[in-house]
This record gives sequence, C-alpha cells and structure tokens, in this order.
Amino acid sequence: MTPAPVPPDTVHTALLDAVIGVAEDTAALLRDRPDTGRPIPGAQWTVGEAAAHLALANELMAALAEGERRSYGDGTPDGLAAANAASLAAYPERDAAVLAEQIVRHARAFAEACADRPASTPVLTPLGPMDLATLASYLLTHMLGHGYDLAVALRRPHMVDRHRVALTLPFLMTAMPRVVDGRTAAGHTACYDLRVRGGARFTVTFRDGVAEVSTGPAARADCTILTEPVTFLLLALGRCNPFAVLARGKVLAWGRRPWLALGFPLLFTAP
Repeated sequence: MTPAPVPPDTVHTALLDAVIGVAEDTAALLRDRPDTGRPIPGAQWTVGEAAAHLALANELMAALAEGERRSYGDGTPDGLAAANAASLAAYPERDAAVLAEQIVRHARAFAEACADRPASTPVLTPLGPMDLATLASYLLTHMLGHGYDLAVALRRPHMVDRHRVALTLPFLMTAMPRVVDGRTAAGHTACYDLRVRGGARFTVTFRDGVAEVSTGPAARADCTILTEPVTFLLLALGRCNPFAVLARGKVLAWGRRPWLALGFPLLFTAP
C-alpha cells in the first residue's frame, strides 16, 4: 500500500487547527447541558455515552501522541467495540458541560504533544501502527463521526465540511485495508477508482477479499466512484445509506462494472 502523503517535519498546522476546531464545535453542542439520556438515531449510544467516549478517546490519543504505549482492543473493529464498551462502563461521567471541557482539553493536549514531535514519529494506535500525522488525521476523523452523531441527536448543525473531510483522507486511506469486512469481501476481486469531488483521487484494489490502497488513478478500474466530500466521509463512517445517496445524485458511478458502487461501502466495517 502506498502511504498517504504527510508533512515531512511536523504535523501540519491546518490539521491540528481542525482537531481543536472540531473539539470546540462538539463542546458547543454540550455546553447548554442537553439531555444526555437522549438516544442517538441509528446507534446504540445516548448523547452522554457518545460524549464520554469522545472525552476518553481524546485523552487516549493525547497520551499516544506523547509517546505512551497503551493497549486498546485487538486492532479489529470488533475489538474496538468491546474496548469502547468496557471503557464506558468504567467511566460514569455523563454531565454534558464536564464532558465538553474534557473533549477540548484533551484535544489541545494532543495538539501540544504533536507540536514537539516529528510527523513521521511511529505510534501504535487502536487500529495498528501509523505515524503521528496519520494519528492526527485519525483523531479528527473520529471526532467528526461522533460530533456528527451528537449534532443529529440534538438537532443542531453538524461540523463536517469539505475542508475537514480533506484532512481525514490520510487516515481513511491507511485504515481501509484494516477494516475490511471479511464476510462481505470474501473472495471479492475488483479495482475501484475513488474520486472526492474537487479533491483527492485514489485507488482501492481488492484481490480475493484483501484490499490495497494507493494514491492516484487506477490503471484499469472496474468501477469509478465520484462522491461529494461530506457524503464521502459519512459513507466511510457508516453514517448514511449508500442507496439513498446514489438516488439523490451525491454519488456517481461508471466504468466496466458500475453496479459495484452500491456494494462498495458494505465491504468495510466503519472504524
């Protein structure tokens, strides 16, 4: 797999600014002390549980950026889900204002830790090894996913935009081969040319159920998929229905096997 490009020396300022900005936007949803027992549509968590998970995850990511080694699950989506459940059970805080402060404080601690270390610094994360710049992209992606959930549950505008989506791509390209769903991808062989409207273009090649990601266009794609940026991230994180967005024209597909676009999101388990 060709790694996504990262800044050569330190984690890019725009990425760290986005981490802090999304933390602040998420905290703003919580500072008015909404009902934390409200369920999140389409999920098993409540608002309070999602906010607590963000606080815990931001603290974990800040510790990893500092150079600490911590185990968290087994590197698989199922292992992550089990670790998330265990950490929430051990952490009873559900006060929205308290959690808002923690989400921001740990995001700032993460940014401060990154500022003093090379972007290429290797770290061991809940989804396996990656460099520090990709970890920052991971944290941003994670906050955007759960921040979006909170906004939907609280009926407030979400914080996902084109600029922030572009900064999630280094992590998403790294994570894709690690979160392939072995059941839906079993035996699958095809080449996908993925294009984010106005932005990145990369290739995902499946060979007998194993995915490889590389930058740039495919030499001979079976299916080309063009996606609007916000829709791309929401699909990648399992936050929207692929059939619905195709019907609304937010995803276009063509090539020798264009029908493969319908099943592409289902080849992965959202991290």
